[in-house]
Amino acid sequence: MSSATRHFLTLLDLGADEARALLHRAIELKRLHAEGVDYRPLQQRTLAMVFEKSSTRTRVSFEAGMVQFGGHALFLSPRDTQLGRGEPIEDSARVLSRMVDAVMIRTFDHDKVERFAAHSRVPVINGLTDRFHPCQLLADMQTYVEHRGDIQGRRVAFVGDGNNMCHSYMNAARLFDFELRVACPEGFEPDADLLAAADGRCKLLREPAEAAQDADLVVTDVWASMGQESEQEDRAAAFARYRVDAEVMAAAKPDALFMHCLPAHRGEEVSAEVIDGPQSVVWDEAENRLHAQKALLELLLVGPPPA
Repeated sequence: MSSATRHFLTLLDLGADEARALLHRAIELKRLHAEGVDYRPLQQRTLAMVFEKSSTRTRVSFEAGMVQFGGHALFLSPRDTQLGRGEPIEDSARVLSRMVDAVMIRTFDHDKVERFAAHSRVPVINGLTDRFHPCQLLADMQTYVEHRGDIQGRRVAFVGDGNNMCHSYMNAARLFDFELRVACPEGFEPDADLLAAADGRCKLLREPAEAAQDADLVVTDVWASMGQESEQEDRAAAFARYRVDAEVMAAAKPDALFMHCLPAHRGEEVSAEVIDGPQSVVWDEAENRLHAQKALLELLLVGPPPA
């Protein structure tokens, strides 16, 4: 592996100034696409997409992004590769990275992407693990910038499970310098080490309305993520008070935005009136996965665009 090979496994693989520049580049790429500008910096480049978890937005956004950039994306499921038959991650990394220009992995254990990256000659992108979902945060931050400007110094409320989205928001609070308030039930807190690392920017609370007080952005996620379906009933009971509804949004600032990484379950973690209401920007947020990831691919494979 070249010492110059860069990976994107968590948000903190970017510097603060670099991350802000990436968001503005994503907005620029979105504009160029809307105007029909032919920009293909990744001609003859191939992205291998390894999926051990199913996906809608991650697959379509990466695949469409590579096509728009003039490149190609390969969809690889466990049924299609030796990964699903027990080939060591390290061996798969050594082989795949000799054939493609970048690898995106969507899996369960975060350790898998770290091990793959350690043995890859090409950039590895975390498309989601049980610990982090950094590509989603790039899209979320791009969406906030488009609607409200820089998020530095703002207050963000995350309501629900201390999961990979919560962890990524904790990293985002450090990277983009905002205040994060997390409301979750006992027993579902985010990892203590990440909470400690975000000390000073992240506060753990129990009441959704308290977390949302004067917030500029309110975020939630499903109560049971992929792989936790057997816990659905128990989680529904534990999270019953952790629904983002009109009452929670009323505690936030009048112009607060609502985000959800989708898929959403109306009537569970969010009420229909909120997700389908005027403060919701979830469709812009979903679309921005495409443009934020194009900016990321460009950065990792071509380098930062000229100033």
